Amino acid sequence: MALIAQNHFQFILEVGAFLFATVFFLLNFIPITLSLVTVLALVACLLFTGLFAMDLLMLFVSFSQSELTHGFGPLALLAMVTALAALKVMKTSGVNTGGLEKLVYIFLAAITIFGALMHRSFLLLWLFGLFIGYFIISSSFREKTVLSLKRIITFLGLGALAFVLLEGISQLIHMPIFSPLTRISRIELNSIPSIKMVLKNTFLIGHSGNSSFWGTEGTAFSEGYITLPVSFVLLFGLPFPIFYGSLITTKDTIDYMLPGIMGYAFDFGYLGFVLLVAFMIFTIVVGFKLLYIYREKRESNNKKYLGREILLIGSLTAFIAQGTVGLFIFNRTINGSALLTFLIISALVLGHMVTLKRN
Repeated sequence: MALIAQNHFQFILEVGAFLFATVFFLLNFIPITLSLVTVLALVACLLFTGLFAMDLLMLFVSFSQSELTHGFGPLALLAMVTALAALKVMKTSGVNTGGLEKLVYIFLAAITIFGALMHRSFLLLWLFGLFIGYFIISSSFREKTVLSLKRIITFLGLGALAFVLLEGISQLIHMPIFSPLTRISRIELNSIPSIKMVLKNTFLIGHSGNSSFWGTEGTAFSEGYITLPVSFVLLFGLPFPIFYGSLITTKDTIDYMLPGIMGYAFDFGYLGFVLLVAFMIFTIVVGFKLLYIYREKRESNNKKYLGREILLIGSLTAFIAQGTVGLFIFNRTINGSALLTFLIISALVLGHMVTLKRN
């Protein structure tokens, strides 16, 4: 009975432990070759292109959407950066990648368009992740990565262009759901009251019971503001407080209007937030250390770890991008289905520790 989670926090830890054990086993059981990782990355890019296109189509057809970009966006970023890293490995080995490179950039353009139209937070995650991925790939292959004024202007220009295009599309087809300005106005209207509520009612562990939706009937700790997908909780029949159905909008004051640093602090207390930040820093540091080891092996003409290296490049990029956007901009980027994705990606980064130690 002790293994049965008593609240959302324990459930997250138990599911995370299971995912870590599974990913660690798979990384050591399956031969992670360059060709295998490249093929899987391309198949994943194709799959995510189709999923985002279907989700966007449903928005036009039925004016409803699943917002698949929240849960699958970081995985799409992982697949894309992994594919780009694979191209870099092939180029340095003298392989002609002309046709393959065109295919990758077609996927890149398609995912950018479909994902950006679906949700603005995805566009931010996607552009920031590609920016991070560029520097990680360049560093891994010892290429010059000067942060020139031209590159900064180009990056900011792409973001501004996407912003203008989304607003233009919104005005043209009279669908405010595409409008970045509408999103900004909603945040401006609601974020200040949410921030004041969190700062006033958050404790070292948990929060004031009167400040949550559940009131005195709640536990004042891990009350479902931060949770794995609700379907998981319902599947196992766990008696946790959940925001489901019409109640889902009641947690938007935390999930939609605030960055993760406040969302996690409110539901788990400041100690929970500190643990999350510590976990992120540990994972990033370990990830870069592992990349350094893989680079040394590649430069010593050891081709055995090329597949693992490009997989780690993609995983580490996605982890940094999702964690940063989730913690400092949109809590929803690391909540719900996105939290499950976050756990999987972190396992894909740290799982290489066991592999290297064994070898």
